[in-house]
Amino acid sequence: MPDVRLASPRGKWILLTTVLGSGMALLDSTVVNVALPRIGRDLDTDLAALQWTVNAYMVTLAGLILLGGALGDRFGRRRIFVLGVLWFAAASLLCGLAPNAGVLIAARALQGIGGALLTPGSLALIQASFHPDDRGRAVGLWSGLGGVGAAVGPFVGGWLVDGPGWRWVFLLNVPLALLCAPVAVRHVPESSDERAHGRFDVLGAVLGAAALGLLTYALIEARTASWTVAAGAVAGLAAAVAFVVVERRRPDPMMPPDIFASRQFTAVNLVTLCVYAAFGGFFFLAALQFQVVVGWSALAAGTALLPTTVLMLLLSARSGDLGERIGPRLQLSVGPLLCAAGMLLMLRVGPGASYTADVLPALLVLGLGMVTLVAPLTATVLASVDTARAGLASGINNAAARAAGLVAVAALPLLTGMGEEAYRSPEAFDAAFGPAMLICAGVLVAGSLVAVTTVRRPAPDCRRPQCRTHGSVAVPPLEGERDVPDREGA
Repeated sequence: MPDVRLASPRGKWILLTTVLGSGMALLDSTVVNVALPRIGRDLDTDLAALQWTVNAYMVTLAGLILLGGALGDRFGRRRIFVLGVLWFAAASLLCGLAPNAGVLIAARALQGIGGALLTPGSLALIQASFHPDDRGRAVGLWSGLGGVGAAVGPFVGGWLVDGPGWRWVFLLNVPLALLCAPVAVRHVPESSDERAHGRFDVLGAVLGAAALGLLTYALIEARTASWTVAAGAVAGLAAAVAFVVVERRRPDPMMPPDIFASRQFTAVNLVTLCVYAAFGGFFFLAALQFQVVVGWSALAAGTALLPTTVLMLLLSARSGDLGERIGPRLQLSVGPLLCAAGMLLMLRVGPGASYTADVLPALLVLGLGMVTLVAPLTATVLASVDTARAGLASGINNAAARAAGLVAVAALPLLTGMGEEAYRSPEAFDAAFGPAMLICAGVLVAGSLVAVTTVRRPAPDCRRPQCRTHGSVAVPPLEGERDVPDREGA
C-alpha cells in the first residue's frame, strides 16, 4: 500500500521530481515553436526543416508513448522514468550542439523517445507513492504546477532565443535532468504492476511510428513531387495497414482494436483528431506569424500566447465540473465553434497588427473555447470504457492528439501553397497564414458536428478525471490507472 504523505520531506521530493520530469517534456512542446525563425536563420535551412524540427519529436513521442507506459509497468516506473529523463537530457544536449538541421532533426527524434519513456511515468509515480488520502491533492499540485510550467514556457523560450540564443531552449533541459534523476533515485520508491505480462508490442509501436513518420515525410516533401515522396506515401499507408493487422492478431496489443467497439470512445477520439489538428497547426504558424509578419521579437511572440494557457489554468476545473452536471455534448459542440471563431479573428493579424486590438481578442476567444472543451473531452474518454482500461484509453487519446498535431504541421504549408522560403518573406507567409486559419476553423467546425451528432451523456458511476487543472494547449491530459500498483521496494 502506498504510504508516503504529501507533507513529509519525501513527499515533497517526489512531487518535485515528477514536476521536473514532466515539465521538461511539456516545455519542449511549447517553446520550440517560438525558436523556429531563429533556428532557420542560424542553420540556413528551409521551411521543411523547421516542420521536421517540430514533427521529428512528435513522431517518436506519439508512436512510442503507449509502449513507454507498458515498460514502466513491467520493469519499474522509477527505473523507466529515470532512464527517460537521462535519455531526454542527452538528446537535448545534442539538439543544443547540433551543427546543422539534419543533426537537430535526428536529435529531436531521440528526444521524443526520451519523452515517451518519462511522460507516462510522472503521474504513475505519484499514484504509486502517495497515501490514498493525499493522492488527490498530490495529483492536483502536479497538474497545476505543470500548467504553470506550460504558461511560462513560451515566455522563457522567447527570452532565451532573444538573449543567450535558441540553443539554450534545449540546453536548459540538461541541468533540470541532472537535478531530477538523482532526486528520483534517492527519494522515489520503485513500483511496478504485477498484472503486466506477455510480450511487449514492440512491432506495433515501430509500425505506428513508421506510419506517422513516412506519411509526415510525404506531406512535407510533397512540393517536390518526386518518386521518393510517392514511395514514402505508399510505404506509410502500408505501415498503417500492417499496424492494424498486427494489433488485431497480437494477444497483448499496444492498442487493442476492441476498445473502439465503444461508439462513444471512437466519437470522442474523432473530435480529438479535429480539435488538436487545428491547435497543432495554429500554434506552429502563429509563433511564426508574430515574428515573420508582425515583426515581434521571440520574447514578444512567446508572451503573446500566454492568455490561452492562463485561461486553461484558471477555468479548466470549473469547466470539468460543469460537464459533470450538464453532460459533455453541449461543451464539446460549442467549444470547437468558439475556437473556430478565435481562428477567424486571427485573420486580422498582419503587418503592423496591434496586440490589444487584433491578437488579444482572438486568443481570448480561442482560450475560452479550449477551456470549454478540453476537460469534458478528457472526462468523456475515461467514461466511455471500462474503469480498468481508463489509463489505456487516456494514452490512446493523448497519442491521437499528438498525431493529429504533427499531421497538421506537415499538411498546412502544403495545402496553403507555402513555399520553402516563405518564413523568410513576410508577404509570402502572410498570404498563406489566412487560408491556414480558414482550414483550421473548418476542421474545428467538423469536430463540433461530430460531437453534436455522436456524443452522449456518460453513466453517472463512470470514471472521473484525476487531473482537474490543466494548462497544456498541445495535448489533452494523460491520465493513469486509479488503483494502487504493487510496490517492489523503497
